[in-house]
Formats: sequence, C-alpha cells, structure tokens
Amino acid sequence: MSVPFTRPLSRDRDGASSYEAPRLDAPRQLFLKVARFMAIGGINDARAAALLLGCFGRNYRRPLILIRALVLEIARVSERRIQLAPPCSIRMTRDEALMLRALGREEWQIERGHADACELLATSSALGAATCFQAVSACFSDLGAPLR
Repeated sequence: MSVPFTRPLSRDRDGASSYEAPRLDAPRQLFLKVARFMAIGGINDARAAALLLGCFGRNYRRPLILIRALVLEIARVSERRIQLAPPCSIRMTRDEALMLRALGREEWQIERGHADACELLATSSALGAATCFQAVSACFSDLGAPLR
C-alpha cells in the first residue's frame, strides 16, 4: 500500500500557485515559546536560540539578548510567581496574556506599559521591566515581525 505524494503548492484553475499567508500571531507565538524555553531551561537555553535563529537568521542575536534581559528583569523585580504554560501548549496563561499586552503597546504608551508590567509583577514600580518590554517589541518590529 503506497501513500500518494501531495504537492506542497496547489494549482488554481488558471495555473497560478497559491500559498497560505503567514499567520499574524506568529511573532507572538515565537516570543511565548522562547520565553517558555528560557523559563524552563534558563536564559542560555539552546532551543530558544535555535528558534530565533530559524526565524530571524543571522539577526537572531539582538532579540535573544533582549528577551534574556527581559526574563532576568522579570525574575529580579517580581513579587510573585509568574505562571507560564508548557512550550508545547497552544493556550496561554493570564500572565502570558499580560506580557503580550505589555509587548503590544506603542512606544508612546510607556505609562500603560508600565501599568501592565506592575500588574504582572505585583509591584508598584517596574520601570525596568516596562523598558525591556518596549525594547523587545521595537526589536521584533525592526526585524519585520511586529508584536502589535
């Protein structure tokens, strides 16, 4: 019994190749997966670096360093335990949703980003974390994968 080979691109009636458009939430999923890997294996996790290398090519170092700084800042400032889902999960926790909301803020909305960071970390002042969120968001935007 043989399995038929399926072509990667389908042909329309007029002969033009069709493809699926990239998902709009792919950068958010990439960030979550990298953050989850770093939370499990530490900031030097090779799987997190490999994911960023596969997505951004040789420009992977800047987002890697900034996400490492963000994870370290969250660990340093947080007054409570941050809940992250396993890397294989397609669902997200409330804390991950707060992280994505802080990452999705525009650069001029630093007060709202700071409020999101304070809510996430259960502290009254989290300006360093808010700045890290803003830097990671700007980095992803510069590399063509906006988190907004």
